[in-house]
Amino acid sequence: MRAAAEPVLLRDETLTLEGELEINQDVAPCGWCFSSWRVAKSRNARQGPTKMIGVFDSGFGGLTVLASLMRALPAYDYVYLADSARAPYGARSADVVNEFTLESVEWLFEQGCTVVILACNTSSARALRNIQQLHLPVHRTDRRVLGVVRPSVEALAGLPVGAVAILGKTAPSNAEGLVAVLGTESTIASDSYGIELRKLAPRLTLVQQACPLWVPLVEAGELEGPGTEWFLRRSLEPFLAPHQLPLRMLLGCTHYPLLLPALRRIVPPEVEILDQGEIVAPRFADWLRRHPDQERCLTKGGARRFVTTDDPSWFAARGERLLGRAMTVERARLRPVNHR
Repeated sequence: MRAAAEPVLLRDETLTLEGELEINQDVAPCGWCFSSWRVAKSRNARQGPTKMIGVFDSGFGGLTVLASLMRALPAYDYVYLADSARAPYGARSADVVNEFTLESVEWLFEQGCTVVILACNTSSARALRNIQQLHLPVHRTDRRVLGVVRPSVEALAGLPVGAVAILGKTAPSNAEGLVAVLGTESTIASDSYGIELRKLAPRLTLVQQACPLWVPLVEAGELEGPGTEWFLRRSLEPFLAPHQLPLRMLLGCTHYPLLLPALRRIVPPEVEILDQGEIVAPRFADWLRRHPDQERCLTKGGARRFVTTDDPSWFAARGERLLGRAMTVERARLRPVNHR
């Protein structure tokens, strides 16, 4: 397999939940090619293929996003894929993150997903734009891949759901003050949040902090205790000075909300802590309302599939505690994607 290329930006396009792409004119209203559309149209609806919403994360932290999606949009069919065998992604190179993310996205497409949400911040920061601009227009014109960076920046700027769609790209927010992002090493190094915030709310001052030990703590189940609190305080120390408290603090990794009880004991109550699950779900619902052709393609049977690239029993034990429900977990083997 040819080595993945460094991220190439084809044009100045926003890293956005929307993932807007020009598609070939020979595409049916739902984004399927006309030949597939005619076949599907002739079938009885109950015999048609299941078109699911895919949610991808490097581990089980993305279940926090899935849980919010299922609460907000319970009728839809979902499949969750965790690349637990290769987690965490946070310290990996951009090339490797691109490669692993594309393999996972393609696997979800093969399962029938027409829309995939990259719940993993590292994947959203490092791989989303390459997938949107280089892979989909050539190989998957009928599919959409959405990220979590842009909707999170909208929340960080204090913008309500749908505000950007109404205001347009030429009307940046006038919000002022200090805001903070906590994320993995790769996410912070990419400066994706800084790039988007400077476009959307240029008067806000952003401070960012890499928290490389938080994901291993969560994956190990160490959510409470003196040791966990010590690591949290060490990362939060730059934000805790009374004269420079941020207005909002974004947990820029889907694992981090699992540390919320401990974080709330440390972070002063006047600081708003933003949970990405609560951010992404209403903004994805808004995206579906604004893209009815895509929405009509999705089936609504209430199905849920949970898949990991590692031990299903290990994943189920942790996922069940997070979701509060029994889980049947499958194992997937991802394949390299031919980039040619």
